[in-house]
Amino acid sequence: MSKNHPNRRTVMKYAAAGAMLPALGTAAGSMAAASKKPNILFILADDLGYADLSCFGQHDFTTPRLDALAKNGCMLMQAYANSAVCSATRTALITGRYQYRLPVGLDEPVGRNPVGLPPSHPTMPSILKKSGYRTSLIGKWHLGDPPKYSPLKSGYDYFFGIVDGASDYFTHEARYAFPGQAPVRKHELYEGMEPVERHGYMTNLLADQAITEINDYAKGDAPFMMSLHFNAPHWPWEGPNDEERAKTLTNISDYAGGSLPKYAEMVGSMDSNIGRVVDTLDKKGMLKNTIIVFTSDNGGERYSHVWPFIGMKGELLEGGLRVPGIMVWPGHIKPGSRCEQINITMDWLPTLLAAVGAEPDPAYPPDGMNILPMVLGKSEPTPRTFYWRFKSNVQVAIRDGDWKYVKLGESEGLFNIAEDVRERANKINERPDLVKKLKDKFIAWNKDMLPYNINNFSIDNKGVLMDRY
Repeated sequence: MSKNHPNRRTVMKYAAAGAMLPALGTAAGSMAAASKKPNILFILADDLGYADLSCFGQHDFTTPRLDALAKNGCMLMQAYANSAVCSATRTALITGRYQYRLPVGLDEPVGRNPVGLPPSHPTMPSILKKSGYRTSLIGKWHLGDPPKYSPLKSGYDYFFGIVDGASDYFTHEARYAFPGQAPVRKHELYEGMEPVERHGYMTNLLADQAITEINDYAKGDAPFMMSLHFNAPHWPWEGPNDEERAKTLTNISDYAGGSLPKYAEMVGSMDSNIGRVVDTLDKKGMLKNTIIVFTSDNGGERYSHVWPFIGMKGELLEGGLRVPGIMVWPGHIKPGSRCEQINITMDWLPTLLAAVGAEPDPAYPPDGMNILPMVLGKSEPTPRTFYWRFKSNVQVAIRDGDWKYVKLGESEGLFNIAEDVRERANKINERPDLVKKLKDKFIAWNKDMLPYNINNFSIDNKGVLMDRY
């Protein structure tokens, strides 16, 4: 297994940030927590690069509150997203299964097709709800618009956030203006099933609401599961002081906007707001009995730091798929530890269910794996095989142990990721036997997935492009 950046020196450099987080996992706290199921706070960033946290290698700015979480828990050094784009990964996260099993997970943007997450499908929050948990989603949904689809129909008791893929941070609208087309304006901020008006920067609003919910949770005895899904640092490129600019922005895709300093503002705001939420848990005496997970929905966008990888969001190169991962569980996970287990978004459902003693729905067995034994240091890393396809199979990737096959259009590559994380030393001509083996495995896997039917363009479930080999 490869042991990628950051190195030990980098990790230790930022370990001092842990002083900003209360000491966790004392014996007394652990004994008190043992009588109650742990709470779960699952924090998801949007388009954050693998090395966009200073504890993972960012040198242009610091993320002290997330560094503190890393010091008090485990850094997942080989974490992958289920997709190189948002809604597909979110489908895998909430179901614990390959997103290609559902129409909502095939491609994006979801808004171009009347699809969403079927309310009948069991999800992480719906399973936890049956186990006695109070559940909430604060932040980005992106799995189908109300009233047909909603977090409230998929296991969450409460929802506050944006329903689609992006919104302006201040107007809370999706606004698009393309040549030759009528301008589009859509209000994105909802509470429950209804649109709401709130004034303020979206990152602040989401943290404010998370704090309100935690204060309410503290009044009862039931454990909670909160999904805190920030839309930061997804475009438009707006920091906390850019409200005047937001009033004149007609296209939130913001192709001409942004800069490295602006990106630092956006990530910094998310980092400090995460700190506010963690501080609230501490003040309410809930921190020592809360599992905290932090990760991203896919690799970084144009201003992200993805070193040592190449590629970005929308590409099946490592930079588009590798994400930072942190897991904290006081009294269980060793502070300052690192896990080299290869893992992927859909692992979180079986992992978190195992942590709280719940079981997946037997009719919908997870494709993901429980990685808790590896995070706890009770088991050695296990070799695994992951599959990705994107944009109607124009892109394909397979990671099998240390080897990765990548197809980007007509270009192919075979790389030993343990030795060559930058995907530069192409072994495609040296190992034709391995290439055939990986392609055959992909075809066999792909037969169990849904075929594409995007914009009236169909591909059968045998893997059309792969069948040419």
